Amino acid sequence: MATGLNRWFFLWLIPLHFFTLEEARGVARVHPLHLSVTEINHNSTDKTLEISCKMFTDDFEKVLAQNYKTKVDLINPTDMPAMEKLVNDFVQKHLFVKADNRSIQLSYLGYERDNEAVYCYFQVENIGVVKKLEISNSILYELFTDQINMMHVTVGGKRKSMKLDYPDKEVVMSF
Repeated sequence: MATGLNRWFFLWLIPLHFFTLEEARGVARVHPLHLSVTEINHNSTDKTLEISCKMFTDDFEKVLAQNYKTKVDLINPTDMPAMEKLVNDFVQKHLFVKADNRSIQLSYLGYERDNEAVYCYFQVENIGVVKKLEISNSILYELFTDQINMMHVTVGGKRKSMKLDYPDKEVVMSF
């Protein structure tokens, strides 16, 4: 369940974090907060989990380059299939979900860039009812020891949020 602190954090710090480029002067500055936001929504009509992960483009490119020892350009890729493969592989190694004590496989749908952030999209089919989700999220943990991973989960119209501070990566949400 989201606490008052989590709500305050989400409402004030996250929007500030996404406006860290001095675009008018064309000078990028280092953003002071290392953050990812993962949304998981249960669609009971389609019996799916719809998952999105939002990360800063520069941080995500840096961790992909570091892990896969290759040049990474998610904004203007010369080899889009190669970038798609890196994105999928990385998230699949750092985000694990169990639904009602059953490990589930995420199906990669793609990614898109939005301003300074990248959204990665996944889906899980044949999830009729969800009573409990167990999530392990270590996205960007090997890059930043001050990494924060926000988790927002909506099941049956109920939204729950949790803030994971490095090195914490496990969360259980019951509905």
